[in-house]
Amino acid sequence: MSRKWISFPLREGEHSRQAHCDFPADTYEREMGREGFFGPVTHLHHKHPPTGWIDWQGPLRPHAFNFNKIPSEHDCPFEAPLTLHNADVRLRVWKTASAMRHLVRNSDGDELLFVHDGAGHLHCDFGHLEYRDGDYLVIPRGTAWRIEPTAPSHFLLVENTDGAYQLPEKGLLGGQAIFDPAVLDHPRIDDTFKAQQDENTWQIRIKRRNQISTVTYPYNPLDAVGWHGDNTVVRVNWRDIRPLMSHRYHLPPSVHTTFVAKGFVVCTFTPRPVESDPGALKVPFFHNNDDYDEVLFYHRGNFFSRDNIEAGMVTLHPCGFPHGPHPKALKKAQTDPATFAEEVAVMIDTRHGLEVTDAAAAVDVVEYVNSWRAPGKES
Repeated sequence: MSRKWISFPLREGEHSRQAHCDFPADTYEREMGREGFFGPVTHLHHKHPPTGWIDWQGPLRPHAFNFNKIPSEHDCPFEAPLTLHNADVRLRVWKTASAMRHLVRNSDGDELLFVHDGAGHLHCDFGHLEYRDGDYLVIPRGTAWRIEPTAPSHFLLVENTDGAYQLPEKGLLGGQAIFDPAVLDHPRIDDTFKAQQDENTWQIRIKRRNQISTVTYPYNPLDAVGWHGDNTVVRVNWRDIRPLMSHRYHLPPSVHTTFVAKGFVVCTFTPRPVESDPGALKVPFFHNNDDYDEVLFYHRGNFFSRDNIEAGMVTLHPCGFPHGPHPKALKKAQTDPATFAEEVAVMIDTRHGLEVTDAAAAVDVVEYVNSWRAPGKES
């Protein structure tokens, strides 16, 4: 078992004895940490909200994007519009209602499909797997696949460029915490898979270095009769996740990590009870995450720390400034706190800064930067 020596943090002025709990009167806590909640950290107590700006000039600002408004209807996922990206990750949104009549293979990295809406069938090298809303589909690099929707489908595509998706170390919690690996599903060589095998002409569109090559076969290349190994497509649904909770302490978002990738992590926020201890913070804490950009894709529910956010929208909080709950959410948490957080969201924290494409910029909600402004506080 890993161990660490007892150590004591430095302390100055008025401060709480425990992070996120029992603040000095009329103060606002701000967490200033390193390495995505895993490195050195200091909690400062301020007289004013750390997000109480009245004006913002320059490119470093929080963004909200209404991805629902991006034209993303395509028959091929490689044509889905790119929205946010860096050298490690590429985010796309894709809508489709018809069966793919070709296969795709990503040779640039693993593909993660989050099913925002819809249902259908995934056919791939390893067999057949059904999907529904809320599913994650992890598709290893080099896998040939296609989908057949049974209902119009809306996906968030998260490409792990030149990397592989893995699970986080759960340490003292044990291997069955958050979700037991036994809930993971894989494709089957079932009757549905065998029925789609034919001797017709099929094409595989292969993406390598963001260029597409098309290879034509006189038969369906998804013709496997069996396989063995541990490199395969994996499915898990947010409903399979049993979130970590504490009734006395607001846990950092890192405890909700679902997948670890090269240069970023994917976390899942699922419905959970709100902290009940009177002195515990009941909304996300103000924090600087000065090593990571933070992206949130809002899937469903009541996003209790955000105003005017609807399902299918995305927020981007670049590193370099504090962020946290909106004023109305903070006030409600202090005066009339909810007892249950009914929300589902996907968070992607990236180690390197993200670029905003023209497709995302076109649906930017420019007033989002002012949403932390207290009523009556104008520039």
